[in-house]
Amino acid sequence: MLSHPIKILGVDPGTNITGYSIIASEGRTCKMITAGIFDLRKHTDHQTKLKEIFLQLQEVIETYLPQHLAVEAPFYGKNVQSMLKLGRAQGVAMAAAMTMGLEIHEYAPKKIKMAITGSGNASKEQVAAMLKSRMNINLDALNLDATDALAAAVCHFQRISAPGGGAQQKKHKDWKSFVNANKDKLA
Repeated sequence: MLSHPIKILGVDPGTNITGYSIIASEGRTCKMITAGIFDLRKHTDHQTKLKEIFLQLQEVIETYLPQHLAVEAPFYGKNVQSMLKLGRAQGVAMAAAMTMGLEIHEYAPKKIKMAITGSGNASKEQVAAMLKSRMNINLDALNLDATDALAAAVCHFQRISAPGGGAQQKKHKDWKSFVNANKDKLA
């Protein structure tokens, strides 16, 4: 259970569009402060796109002062080049947050979808619809990458606000004890 209010930055990294969202805790619930995208399609150079992700995320962090980053992890797909580009975008987002002192938390796309909709195979549209319903807010004007970032932030909020969540989680002395305690997380 959270003992004090926090803000969480959610990020859905991408090299063409990066979604972001800020939520703030309000007791046992959370509210969206802002959400949007960084549209990087006008940049043709990959390094420029990564630099823009870094700089624009730092600006969001300076403006809203979150304490945590919840970032969607790249998923394994058939296109290795796409996965590498997504991994770089995620790494840059994490570096921007680390340099600003945020705690970093990474979530698999299926885990985020499961936390929001109850199904790890939900579509982006289903995730957005569930967030709209649960948070009682209008998300119609938001890009689906922004709602995915909101979902990452809400997923993290749910984890740390649950009884025994966050810092209360059991520490493991080695990899084997972690695996044994988390068999449900193995693919």
